[in-house]
Amino acid sequence: MTHPRPAPSSNPPDWPHCGHGTTPEDPVGCRGIHVTGHTSCLAHLADADRDAYLAGLTPGADIDHRGTPFTEPLLDVLLDALRDPATGHPNLGDAWFESASFKDNARFESATFRGVAVFGSATFEYARFESATFQRAAGFQSATFQDDAWFESATFQGAAWFVSATFQGTAGFKSATFQGTAGFESATFERDARFESATFQGAARFEFSTFEGGWFDLAAFRGTAVFQSAAFQRDARFESATFQGDARFESATFQGDARFEQVVFERAASLGPLVCAGRVVLPGAVFSGPVTLSFAARRVECRRTRWSSTAEVRLRYATVDFADAVFEYPLTIAAEVDPFVLPNGQPVAEQTLAGAPDGTVRMASLRGVDAAHLVLADVDLSGCLFTGTVHLDQLRLEGTCSFDKVPPGTHWRRGRPIRSPSAAPSPRNTTGARTSRKRSGAGT
Repeated sequence: MTHPRPAPSSNPPDWPHCGHGTTPEDPVGCRGIHVTGHTSCLAHLADADRDAYLAGLTPGADIDHRGTPFTEPLLDVLLDALRDPATGHPNLGDAWFESASFKDNARFESATFRGVAVFGSATFEYARFESATFQRAAGFQSATFQDDAWFESATFQGAAWFVSATFQGTAGFKSATFQGTAGFESATFERDARFESATFQGAARFEFSTFEGGWFDLAAFRGTAVFQSAAFQRDARFESATFQGDARFESATFQGDARFEQVVFERAASLGPLVCAGRVVLPGAVFSGPVTLSFAARRVECRRTRWSSTAEVRLRYATVDFADAVFEYPLTIAAEVDPFVLPNGQPVAEQTLAGAPDGTVRMASLRGVDAAHLVLADVDLSGCLFTGTVHLDQLRLEGTCSFDKVPPGTHWRRGRPIRSPSAAPSPRNTTGARTSRKRSGAGT
């Protein structure tokens, strides 16, 4: 895949640089740092001098090749010089590749970086870091990956910084382990970002990041997971993920579905407010602590969810399916008339829901639910399925809730509704009668 290269900057780098290939359009020339004892970078060093430099390297050596343009063969001979004969894999100390460029394949598979690994503002055509180990900090701030970037099964023992990085191909972090902070703030994922089965032992920071599609199935978030103001252009998948710390999705937007099937939230959570143009899908999710969910979405599916503490579900626009949900503590489902407001006082933008029907929250199903601890506020129950719902007499209705109309020809006899045989069926009324009186019980 060929991508246009940015125009060279007219500003020289902060290090003594090679300057090879200067032109009137590029008076700085090559930005590669001088190899020690020479006035050229590794790419433009004379062959004999390059061979002598490489011969002097040993596994675990510190290297500094900031700004250097690497071809695939040049990088291969550098890593061969650092290869540990016991493992057969490259072994680097401090590795400085800031603003370096890597043409074709940059193959760092199974490499060990014993010191800091600095790739800030580097440019990769195709990056391979599968099973690499970063024992200290790894910095990829503002790096550009022009094609696929593979970090599958990589281990980051220190902080991993991908702040403002751009992934123009697939970003593959499947089964990667982040033992320190994983910083992906303001990163851009132009294709799929794949973090399936990744482990985040420290904070996972994705705030203000942009995803074409995000895959976090089976991921384990043991610290705080921050997706504040993240934007997903297609579906986002967190199926069977585990959140052991705070999960923050304030002002996140989803153009497709937000899928949280069988996700486990192990502590108190405040999920949202977020905006989803498709469905928020939560079947089988488990909420172990007190939780507040704030969603502006077209549909919210909470089938077979389990709630082990108090919960409040605040919604706009949504049609809600709560079939076979299990909760033993008070759970409130409430419609919000006005847009959600962020802690800074600004309303949550809802452009992704442009063209959605009115903001009425409609209950689609409470089938199989024990309603003894359920509170509904300002919701439309005219189309709700109550089959198998128990303790309906203990259901609490607050605010203004609407019901379907009683069919014509129906009257009460001995406390039971009786319909006249001659009464013609009537179409369902979607507006229904309304009540503003709080109730301690309800019927179907």
